Amino acid sequence: MPVLPPGVSAAQFDAAVARFQSVVGNDWVFPTDADANLYRDAYTPFANEDEEYIPSGGIGPASVEEVQEIVQIANEFRIPLWPVSTGRNLGYGGAAPRMSGTMVLDLKRMNRVLEVDDTLAYAIVEPGVSYFEMFRYLRENGHRLWVDCADPGWGSVIGNALEHGVGHSPHRDHFDSHCGMELVLANGELMRTGMGALPDSPSWATFKYGFGPHISPMFGQSNFGIVTKMGMWLMPEPEASRNYLVSVPRDADLVPFVDTLSDLANRDVLHSSWSLGSPLMQSQVPEIRELVQANASTEILEAAGAGANVGYWGTRLRFYGAPEVIEAQWAYAQRRFLEAVPGAMFEDGYAYTFPVDPDTVEEPADDLFARAAIGIPNMAIFTFGGAARRPGHIFFSPIIPMSGRELVRAQGVFTQAYRDLGMNPPAAIGGWSWYKRNLVLLFNMPVSRDPEENRQMRANYRALVRVAAENGWGEYRTAPAFMDDIMAELSFGDNALRRFHETVKDAVDPNSILAPGKSGIWGQRYRRVQG
Repeated sequence: MPVLPPGVSAAQFDAAVARFQSVVGNDWVFPTDADANLYRDAYTPFANEDEEYIPSGGIGPASVEEVQEIVQIANEFRIPLWPVSTGRNLGYGGAAPRMSGTMVLDLKRMNRVLEVDDTLAYAIVEPGVSYFEMFRYLRENGHRLWVDCADPGWGSVIGNALEHGVGHSPHRDHFDSHCGMELVLANGELMRTGMGALPDSPSWATFKYGFGPHISPMFGQSNFGIVTKMGMWLMPEPEASRNYLVSVPRDADLVPFVDTLSDLANRDVLHSSWSLGSPLMQSQVPEIRELVQANASTEILEAAGAGANVGYWGTRLRFYGAPEVIEAQWAYAQRRFLEAVPGAMFEDGYAYTFPVDPDTVEEPADDLFARAAIGIPNMAIFTFGGAARRPGHIFFSPIIPMSGRELVRAQGVFTQAYRDLGMNPPAAIGGWSWYKRNLVLLFNMPVSRDPEENRQMRANYRALVRVAAENGWGEYRTAPAFMDDIMAELSFGDNALRRFHETVKDAVDPNSILAPGKSGIWGQRYRRVQG
């Protein structure tokens, strides 16, 4: 017997399933325990525990009209739905809902690329279109355009954007690259945002704002509607791309290093994301590894790094465009780094001239993101940390301003927090520049098959959320297990933001049908249940 939605009897559930089958066919309704297992979080923090969020099954519509009918039936029988595009959101919950008994609305069959415009560089796609499928479509139809890739290529172009996902090229902020949505609302109505509200508008995927309130952002990370089409801005294929490494020799160089990176990004000299790490702490030079493992002093480590020409902090920078423009940008960047940090070190990476054959493109062994950064989706991210053989992980992802002093402050705060919680702090806390003017600090919290270990991990995660909030740092994304915790910390004005979300939710979804608990937003029907 499947896990039933709260307040729904077995007879009501069976009647709803029969109605769903009349819409999509028997083969595309999945109401059994075995079916539900396919939608459980592969990286669940509740392994072997009764608290795990287990769906009641799934439904796979193939069209907008079928989605509309499903929503109307769900309202009639009070069956909550959890929409997913492809359900590949690993590390942030996968396809699993926030509330047990919710039925997964699986949109992967809706996988058409509906339009591509080469001149205006956009596409209109359905939610089931993955990065692999988008890449293949562009290539097979002769479009010299790139879609910025999320790290796992099997993810949904729409789904990743709605979760505020990111990539590596100038279009790395995927939600910022969207333009125009079509949505099924909780009452079954179909709505288009922006210029899409004007029938047959040629500007639907080119002008985001339309007329009146700009409401598209309300549907990112929310439970106010089901996105069935979306415009995405694409990147015209450049002439070339070059990759360079820059590092600084001393730990104390971190502040001017980050501030220079920030300034170059704000001046649009740097067009791609960059990740700050410590080549010294990650060095494979045996003598340096021994010093790191022995917790040698900063001075000793710096001296060892100087002897091996290994920087204490470093990053990889990518440039795109005409070769002469890239050379000028890199020359300017080098001058700025040397002005800020005398002794900064530079190394040529690798270069591409486009088009390239994706089957034979060369890539460095030390860069998991090389192919994604030139528009080629792949699954290389799953080779990262594979030797640890853990069942999975959950990301703790606070955002801080892209300031050297703020990063140093965050390093101290989270290093101490790890120690207070009895955990080993990361050897070097860097950050990702996925969003302009901000850094994402990505902490990998391992999950286990052992319930006690998972309970401790969940307690540690919640403690880190509180520590971050006490210092003014919030998370940009999280797994369902921690959505309420993060929303609760957004407490300005006696949690005015959450109350506004709840007011909108009750108005547009009075039966609490769509994604109960998504991003900590509960409709009135389940707020009483959740206490």
